[in-house]
Amino acid sequence: MKRLLSIKETSEYLGISEKTLYNWVSQRKIPFVKLSHKCLKFDILQLDRIIKENSLSPLENIDTFKVR
Repeated sequence: MKRLLSIKETSEYLGISEKTLYNWVSQRKIPFVKLSHKCLKFDILQLDRIIKENSLSPLENIDTFKVR
């Protein structure tokens, strides 16, 4: 597996649109590698870290969870 992904590959990997990914890049919400003026790449190791850090665990006792 390659380490650096293109815009298209990254949007597919994260399950988001390319437009959203470009917005995140412009807002500096996601790390990226700028190889040239028009070439952005994304490190799959950093993407996996972001996914892990932002994943939530399921509730231990779902029976006590109440929706209001």
